[in-house]
Amino acid sequence: MIIKTRAFPRAALIGNPSDGYHGKTIAFVFSNYQAEVLLYESPELDLLPSLRDHSTFQSIEHLCSDVSFYGYYGGIRLLKAAIRKFHDYCVERGIRLDNRNFTLRYRTSIPNRLGLAGSSAIITAAVQALTRFYSVPITPPHMANLVLSVERDELGIPAGLQDRVAQAYNTPVYMDFDRDYMQQYGVGRYEELDIPDDLHCYIAYRTDLAEGSEVLHSRLRDEFEAGKPEVLAAMREWADLTDRVREALEKRAFNRLPALLNRNFDLRCEVCGTAISPKNRRMVELAREVGASAKFTGSGGAIIGTYEDEAMFHALRTRLAEHQIEVIRPEIVRTPEMAVIP
Repeated sequence: MIIKTRAFPRAALIGNPSDGYHGKTIAFVFSNYQAEVLLYESPELDLLPSLRDHSTFQSIEHLCSDVSFYGYYGGIRLLKAAIRKFHDYCVERGIRLDNRNFTLRYRTSIPNRLGLAGSSAIITAAVQALTRFYSVPITPPHMANLVLSVERDELGIPAGLQDRVAQAYNTPVYMDFDRDYMQQYGVGRYEELDIPDDLHCYIAYRTDLAEGSEVLHSRLRDEFEAGKPEVLAAMREWADLTDRVREALEKRAFNRLPALLNRNFDLRCEVCGTAISPKNRRMVELAREVGASAKFTGSGGAIIGTYEDEAMFHALRTRLAEHQIEVIRPEIVRTPEMAVIP
C-alpha cells in the first residue's frame, strides 16, 4: 500500500502573532503550493532525503545560497521529530502500533522560511501519513497540538497553534486561544468560516529573502511573559481586529477590511520595532503605495492583503516585481478534512 498525503501553506488573514499569546486569529491554507509525503511499507524504516537535504554543492556560493534559503537544517529532522512525537502520542494513550516498518519521502514546493508555514506543512503531511498507515485517527484540534509539539517541544522552534490548526482543518478557520478554555479543554475554540470567492485577496513574497521567525518570537515571548503593558494591550487589540474582520466577512462588508489589515501590521511595528527588517517593511510599503492593504502572512518574508480591482492587481504585480517580489492570487482550500490523496 502506498499512502500519499499533502498539506498546504498557511496565510494569516488577521490577528497574528497573537495566536501564541491567547489571542484570536483567522487563517486559511491555499493550494498554489504544497508539501507532499509518500509512505509505503518496507523491511526497514527509511527516510529519503529531498532537495533541501543534499550536502553536495557546485561551489561555496552555491552552499551559501542554499543556507540562505533553507537554513542549516533540512527536512529529515522534521520527519524524525514527527515520527517520534507520533509514537509518543500513541504510547501516552495506550495505542499499540504494529511492527511494520516503512519508507517515507517528502517533497515541497512551498517557498521556504517566508512566513508560509512550510515546515509545519511537511510535518502535518507526515503525521497524516502515519495515522493512515497505523490506522490511528486524530481529530483536527489534536492533530494541530501534535504538530505544534513536534516543532516547539522536540525541535525547540518558537511557534503558535495558528498554522497547525489551519493545516489540520484544511479550510478557513476562526481561532480563539482563550487561556481558560485551553487550560480546561486542551485546545482552542475553532470555527470553520467562509471566505467568499469574490474577496480580492493577494499574497506576495520575496524571492531574495528567507528569514526564520525565531528571533522575533523569542523577544515577544519574553515581553509577554514579563507582562509588558504595551504587549498585553497589543494582544487585546489583535483579538479585537480579528472579531471585526470576522463580522465584516459575514456581512460581506469587504470595504472594512483594508483598514483592519493595515492596522494589524502597524500595531506589529509599534510593538516589535527593530525586529522587523527593512526589506520586510518595504514589502508592505510598496503594496500600500499602489492602494492595496498589506500585512504579514506570518512573521515576515510574505505579505497578504486586499486590492480593489484588476487595475490595482496589475499595478501591484508590476510594482513589486521591480523588487524581486512575487504576487499571487491564493487558491483558498475549502475542504474540511485531512488532505489525503486517494
